Amino acid sequence: MMRVVSGEEMRQIDRFTMKEIGLAGEVLMENAGRAVVASLTSKLSMGDKITVLIGSGNNGGDGFVIARGLLELGYFVDVWLIPSKNRIKGEALYHMNVFERSGFQLQQYSEKALVSCLPTYTVIIDTLLGTGVEGPLRSPYKEIIPMINRLSAKIISVDIPSGLPSDGGMNFEDAVRAENTVTLHLPKIGAYTYPSADYYGQLDIVDIGIPDKSHEVIKSNCFLWKENDVKRTLPVRMENSHKGTYGKAMILAGSREMTGAAILAAKSCHRAGSGLVTLAIPEEIHPIVASNVIEATFSICPSKDGSFHLNDCASLLSLSEYNGVGVGPGIGRKSSLEPVIADFLENTQCPLVIDADGLYHLHALLPQLKSRQGETILTPHTGEMARLLGCQVKDVEENRFSLSKQFAKEYGVFLILKGPYTIVTTPDERQFINTTGTPAPAKGGSGDVLTGMILAFIMQHTSIQEALSNAVYFHGKTAELLVEKEGTEFDILSSDLIQFLPKALRTVVNG
Repeated sequence: MMRVVSGEEMRQIDRFTMKEIGLAGEVLMENAGRAVVASLTSKLSMGDKITVLIGSGNNGGDGFVIARGLLELGYFVDVWLIPSKNRIKGEALYHMNVFERSGFQLQQYSEKALVSCLPTYTVIIDTLLGTGVEGPLRSPYKEIIPMINRLSAKIISVDIPSGLPSDGGMNFEDAVRAENTVTLHLPKIGAYTYPSADYYGQLDIVDIGIPDKSHEVIKSNCFLWKENDVKRTLPVRMENSHKGTYGKAMILAGSREMTGAAILAAKSCHRAGSGLVTLAIPEEIHPIVASNVIEATFSICPSKDGSFHLNDCASLLSLSEYNGVGVGPGIGRKSSLEPVIADFLENTQCPLVIDADGLYHLHALLPQLKSRQGETILTPHTGEMARLLGCQVKDVEENRFSLSKQFAKEYGVFLILKGPYTIVTTPDERQFINTTGTPAPAKGGSGDVLTGMILAFIMQHTSIQEALSNAVYFHGKTAELLVEKEGTEFDILSSDLIQFLPKALRTVVNG
């Protein structure tokens, strides 16, 4: 699995590589520049007029190597050095000297000269500022970066778009808006948080020769979850198996106003491989739901005003009989349902998935959540997470990784924080970033589909984390394929995800 790191963690890796392993900074910078050049050749043409904009730090040092490599390949390249030469230090100074001794020339920045030349370039390579940038931009960068963003040229950033904080968040006034970002060695957290992710464009990750041992110096356990991870962990069905082998699921869902939630959750649970699915639904909606879910069995519950009316759900539903339980989709937000969620927390020993309205009622039951013995899986979107934490939505958006980790550890839960780049966080603080998805499922019901898929997967996998990451992966992958082959990001329905899931599974299972 590929790690995702903060800016400080990347600096720790670099220091360890140089001081303990013994790879010189000049060598790493040469490796980085050469790797970027190899990545760029498929994006450039010999007819391009290219400029490399170079700042004073190590990011600028990479720029000298990149410019030299492109010039040696015969590309037209102008190199603009933004700071004065006497501000170039360390490895960057070494490579500036190599650049000039190789017979190439720099152009020293002046506002008038750069303003007149910039519109003539078709490609701008940004090596102005690296991962160490903090606070507002200073002159001349605060004037140069907006100027770059107004141009029609293709903008390619190296490691990170200049002006962005490497760890994401919203505390930046402006940054380079790249069409493509070539990241060195490992991706940075900011590439997977918004709004900073919008500035990266297409993200390419290049190897610069840092040994894996260097990762031992950091404590973070944040990873990308990609197709090869799914292939490695997806369970294989045995010839000698039966419906009981793949789990007996219980889903408490639905109300008069939201019959579809129960239908979507049950159908997706079946489609994702569950052996048996029992739907616990209010008596009033049974005819509607049963006519749409013919594979499920039912536990018909007392209802009042179209919603559940349960006094002792544990004994009524025989919760101990099930291998996995899901609760919440479409049950409503009436105060009488809070004891139902409390009863599920206390009387289920198997994995328990809480979603949607279940999370709404969970807000008042957090002390009980902390004491639960079985595995608990929570699936909040940003608004639901803010309610659980008692904070604002913007606070969650700015601190998705840290807040997820803090909550999962404190309450001993597996937390799926939904959204672009959904994060799966484990109780032991490991985090896994989903790499699939599209805005198409941003509609009512898609979360109910995911709940059913999660429930089915946790009963078939031996690892809860792998089950959750794979469910989230296929939920996003299905939406991608639907948009690619069947529709657009406007017209995809949540029920389409269920129908198209087999094709998404086949792309991975059959290659």
